[in-house]
Formats: sequence, structure tokens, C-alpha cells
Amino acid sequence: MRAAVATAELAEAVGPVEGVEVVVWNGDGPPPDGDVELWVPHYATRADVIDRGHDLRGLRVVQLQSAGYDGVPERLPAGVTLCNATGVHDDATAEHAVGLALASLRGIPEAVRAHGHWRRMPGRRSLADSRVLVLGYGSIGRALVERLLPMKAVVTAVASRSRDDDLVGQVHGIDELPALLPEQDLVVVLVPLTDATRGLVDDAFLALLPDGALVVNVARGPVVDTDAVLRHAGRLRFALDVTDPEPLPDDHPLWSAPDVLVTPHVAGGTTAMLPRISTLVRDQLRRMVAGEAPLNIVNH
Repeated sequence: MRAAVATAELAEAVGPVEGVEVVVWNGDGPPPDGDVELWVPHYATRADVIDRGHDLRGLRVVQLQSAGYDGVPERLPAGVTLCNATGVHDDATAEHAVGLALASLRGIPEAVRAHGHWRRMPGRRSLADSRVLVLGYGSIGRALVERLLPMKAVVTAVASRSRDDDLVGQVHGIDELPALLPEQDLVVVLVPLTDATRGLVDDAFLALLPDGALVVNVARGPVVDTDAVLRHAGRLRFALDVTDPEPLPDDHPLWSAPDVLVTPHVAGGTTAMLPRISTLVRDQLRRMVAGEAPLNIVNH
């Protein structure tokens, strides 16, 4: 079988797989000659690039390099399986969420902006003893909790449904949010973007948080209502790796809103990515050669 990956770097990292020819194609220009059964587009690809899948003869599987896949399934040729990169970005995204939380809680942006002036900031909140709600307890949420607990945060996990868990004990259902939010110092948003989660963090959600609470979004921009953020900025703090719109225009009011920290969607693309995505692609190829179903299917 043949597989097409977006970069020579990824092809080299995947290495030889018995029964597989790996070619490089980034979605531009003519597609490779002959059948291509698995395609791995660029990590930061636009959804419309997936349309090029219609040009690949014999395509069976598209393996994304991102965990998110909003806007992609509907663009695939009929019968093509879509797989996301669950597990690939867990460590890097969890690290970034912790970094955003610490930066905002401890006043690092304010200290940078005050460069040249020694201004004390007594009474800043510590992550230790803070009540942290992890909204979206999947693989990234679990990786985040594994970092928060040793830092002595008091963690509440929320997912689509309640269940028992070996790490946090009890995972709460999303229907319990109204009772949980008033007790939180920090909310980290990690839910996927779906019709159910679009605009989930809205005026009503934010109004339930106590004064001074921090909202960290490392999910997708449209999960959080931007207008609601602007209305609550100052009463609440926000640290956003993703925004709506994205990329955020230079003159957008979020840049100057009080107590808002923005990073340009950089949580996942670290040095931790290549070894993890290449391992996943290699495993997928071996499974396909063996006639097994691929991992991380998201369009059953």
C-alpha cells in the first residue's frame, strides 16, 4: 500500500514500514500517481485542504495531526475513514494550559508590561489550593489533571456524562455545571467543538463564576463566546490560546481587554509532537497492512 504524508520530516520520522511506500505530498499541486490509501495532511491545515482528498485515488483513511476535527468530516469523499490525533498533543497542551494559568494567576503579563518599574503584586493567587474545574475530561484533560494534582490544586473534572475515575474519583456530568461553577477559582476548557459546545462558555456560564476567577481556553475558539469574554473581562481573568475569530486581528479588542492573555494557538505544536505523531502514523500503517481497523476513528 501507499501513504502520503505532508512533509519529508514526518516521512523520515515514520521510517520504513513493511508493505508500505511512503510518499510526500502536502496537498498542493498534482496528487501522487497511483493509489494512496492513507493521507496525513499538514498539522495546521485549513478544513478546505481536505477537499484534495477527492483527488487521491484509492483513499481509505485520512489521519489528522490534530485532535480537533471540526469542519473536516463533511469534506471527505464518501466512505473515507477519518482519524484524529488523540494522544499526540496531550502532554504539550496540558503543559500550555498550566503555563497560561500560572502566567495569569501570578501576574507575569503585568510584570512584563511594567518593565523598568518595580511594582509589587502582593496576594496573587497560587495554583496550590486553588479550585480548578477541568471542562472536558478526555485524554488531554487527564494529562492536565496529572500535572495539577502534584501542584496541590483541588480538581473537579467534568465530561459529557458522570462516571467513576481512578484519578479524580468522580467525573461530573456537564449538566452539573450550574452548581459547580460558583465554587471555582479556575476553569480550563478542553471540550471539542461540536454543535453542543459552540458558545458553551457564554454570558450565563461566566456570570456563575466568582469575581477574580480565571478561564483558560485551550480547546477551540468558538467554544467561548468572545463578546461575553469582553463583557466579563476585568471582573474575570482569561488566558486564551484559541480565539474566535482566529487568527485574531491586530486591532481586535481582546488584545487590550483588561486581564486577558492571548497566545496564538501554539499549545500543540512543540518538540513533543513529531515523535508522537510519527508513532501514531506508523501504528496506523501497520494496522492497515494487517487488515485491522485504524485507531482514533471519529466518523463512524
